[in-house]
Order: sequence, then structure tokens, then C-alpha cells
Amino acid sequence: MPAYINDLYSEKISKMKKSIIRELLKLTQKPDVISFAGGLPSPATFPVEEIAEMAREVILKEGDWALQYGATEGITQFRDEIVKILKADDLTVERDNILVTTASQQGLDMVGRVFINSNDPIIIGRPTYVGAISAFRGYDARFIGVSLDDHGMKTDELRSILEDLAAGNERPKFIYTVPDFQNPAGVTLSLERRKDLLKLAKEFKTIIIEDSPYRQLRYTGEHVPQIYKLDGGEGNVIMLQTFSKILFPGLRLGWITAHKDIIDKFVIAKQAMDLCTPPISQSIAYEYCRRGELGPHIKENVALYGKKRKKMLDALDTYMPDDPGIHWTKPEGGLFLWLTLPDYFDVDAMFMEAIEENVAYVTGTAFYADGGGKNAMRLNFSYPTEEQIDQGIQRLAKVIKKNLK
Repeated sequence: MPAYINDLYSEKISKMKKSIIRELLKLTQKPDVISFAGGLPSPATFPVEEIAEMAREVILKEGDWALQYGATEGITQFRDEIVKILKADDLTVERDNILVTTASQQGLDMVGRVFINSNDPIIIGRPTYVGAISAFRGYDARFIGVSLDDHGMKTDELRSILEDLAAGNERPKFIYTVPDFQNPAGVTLSLERRKDLLKLAKEFKTIIIEDSPYRQLRYTGEHVPQIYKLDGGEGNVIMLQTFSKILFPGLRLGWITAHKDIIDKFVIAKQAMDLCTPPISQSIAYEYCRRGELGPHIKENVALYGKKRKKMLDALDTYMPDDPGIHWTKPEGGLFLWLTLPDYFDVDAMFMEAIEENVAYVTGTAFYADGGGKNAMRLNFSYPTEEQIDQGIQRLAKVIKKNLK
């Protein structure tokens, strides 16, 4: 490649980084490695035969439109099905509040495109979803982190940060949160803090990005209302959701729920990106939902993942060293938990030791935009089998014991 091409790249691409998780996954391809690294649903949940039959029927009966370009907002009847999905979760919206996206990662990118100017402050959790960091970094956001505990984002700390910004005549463009079974920590934002978060957003005249890909995957405890529901549709909250975790990720389907005026802005952004989400994917998912298959499918996922969650928690109790610096979250749902080790640990440096023991995780540093997480890791329990979970935690405990002081 000619050397001068390096001078032609944009400033934005020079600030973007490869996904740490995707790069780590390359190291886990050894056949004997038990990986807790990916955020992958179990292939055992994929309704292969049903989707094959539905795809054939859709193409043969509806191919004239299913294989054609579609409306940017999404296929009308599919958006109506999403309205029903939300209604089943006790949230009433209209079709015009819905924009179908090419999975929720596109939604995150559109949030950045629509709201972020260079050096704009935005609020995120410490830690937070690495895909959000990647998306917002591409628009040159200035990240301001808020600590988490077992009840989610600390709203007292958030208030202090918002007051400091206001004193400098600044306000964040938005507050980004994963309130249900947070990725990576697995914690759930309490009802009290959801109300506090919404109150603060209104007081300091900003908005909330409610990223909720795992909401339907609850195994214990009681559902907590969406922040969007608490807002009553006033427009202070934009909610992102996906079919990747409740059906299967290969469809690349998600959606944004927001005030219709905000949806109009997202439509403009999306038209510059891909014109429309593939109608063929939407039509297959629509048929699956229309037949009433999604609800029972989610229940099956919850049953399977609930058992795997319990297996991982039991294995951690059984095999992890008894050390006051070692603790982990106990998620009520989702796909992950967060393991914290004594402060002197460097899990990045320890990663190759783990690979040598044929076990893998995601390093905690991947989930911090401003430094942190060197002594923590994210563990996924949805993809490995129960037997692999037990064996993998044994291997991980062995590595950790070797590095204890």
C-alpha cells in the first residue's frame, strides 16, 4: 500500500480502536479452551428448523417486498409486533415511537451521530458496555464515569458530577446506562435510583440513553419498570433493545423507542448509513412473532440461562480462593457477572496464563473509558455448557491462586 494513504485517514478513525473482546476471542479458538469471554447466546436456543421453514415461506409468498428495499423506519407490521412486545412488558407506545435498527449496536452509533459533537461530555458507568465506548469514541466524546455498586449507577455521585459540569457552564449530552443486568457488571439499577436518574436528567436538562438488551432475561427477583415508562413518554429517555439476545443475533435486528420527534432525527441518520434494515430479516422475525413463538421461546431461554447462572455461582463458591479481596456480583438476569480480585492483580497480564490453562475471560480494562478495571474480569455464562462452566471456573481459580500474594 502506498505510504501516503496513511495521511488520508480521518481524525475520527485514528481515534477509534478495534474491539478488545473481538481481538481476545481470536486467542480463544483453541479447541480445548473454555471461553467465558464472549457475550454469545447459546446455539442450543436457536430455533433453526422453525426459522428455516418460515424463511422459505416468507420468500415464496412475500418475496416481492421481502427481497426489496423497505422503509427506513421499518416494516409497518413488524413495528406493530414490537409495540406488542413492549405492551407485554407493561409499556404502551405507538408505532411512530419505534425505529427498527440493524441490531442495537447501530442504535448506539446513531445516538453518537445525532447527539455528539467533538469533546462533548457524556456520562457513562464505570464500568460500562465496551460497544458503547467504541461507538461514542468514534464521535470524539469526552467520557465522564460514574461508579456502580450492587444497585447500579450511584446517583449521589452523578449529582455531584452534574453540579460540577453546571458550575463550568457545561451539561452532558446524555447519560448512558444499562439498567437491567448491566453489561459487564450484571447489576440492576434499583427503582429508587431510576427515579433519581430521571429527576437528575430533567433538572440538569439532559437525556437518558437506556440500553436494555437483556431485560426479558430475568431469572430471579421482580421486574423493575423501564426508565422510559417512568418518564411517561415525555421525551427524556431513548431506549435501545435487540432481538440478538431473545431470538438469535444473526438476524441483526434491534429497535429504538423514543419520542417521535427524536425518531425523525434517527431516521435521517439511518438513511445516510444503510437506507433500511434488511426487509428479509424483518419479515422472518415478524412471522415468528405473528405466530406467537417469541414469548415461549424467551421462557425457554430464561430456564436454560437460569440454570447456567446458578452453576457458575455455585462453582465460584466452591472453587474460588477464600480471600477478602475476591468477590463477584450475583446478577438476577442477563448473561454476565463481574469478578473482582485484590487490587494488586493485573488480569491483562494474567490473561495468557489463563489461556495456557485453557480458560478465557474478558479483561476488566475493556469496560473503562478512563482507566480502571485492572483487577476485574467479565465472565459469561450463557454460551458454555454447565459442565464447561464447572470445569472452566476450576481452571480460572487455579490461575488466580497462583497469583495470590
